[in-house]
Order: sequence, then C-alpha cells, then structure tokens
Amino acid sequence: MKRSRHKNGSPQNLEKKAKLSENENSAPIKDPVEAIDGILADLEIDSVELQHKARQLWASKITKDLKP
Repeated sequence: MKRSRHKNGSPQNLEKKAKLSENENSAPIKDPVEAIDGILADLEIDSVELQHKARQLWASKITKDLKP
C-alpha cells in the first residue's frame, strides 16, 4: 500500500484537527446577552443609533446584491 506523503494524514484532516483545537481553547458562553453587552460596552452610541446603522448596513448589502 502506498504511503501518504503527508506525515499526519491529508490536509483536510489537519484542517479538522486545527478547528477542533481552536474550539477546545475557547470557553463556552454561559450567557449570550452578557457576552454581547460586553462587546458593545465600548461603543459611544445609543441603541437607537446602533439600530439605524445596522439597518443602513443591511440595506446597502441587499441593494448591492440586487444590482446586476
């Protein structure tokens, strides 16, 4: 039987192993609301302005996808 030229198997297997090891290092999120609150804590805008900016971003992506 011919031996693989990759020492640890195919590149796809290595990619899967790398993704698994990345996930093992991260802590599970206990409360997603607190996680989002922590991420947004440094923003200097209020929730209404944040919603408007999110809507503008969404609308720009939608119109970009619709153009031929």
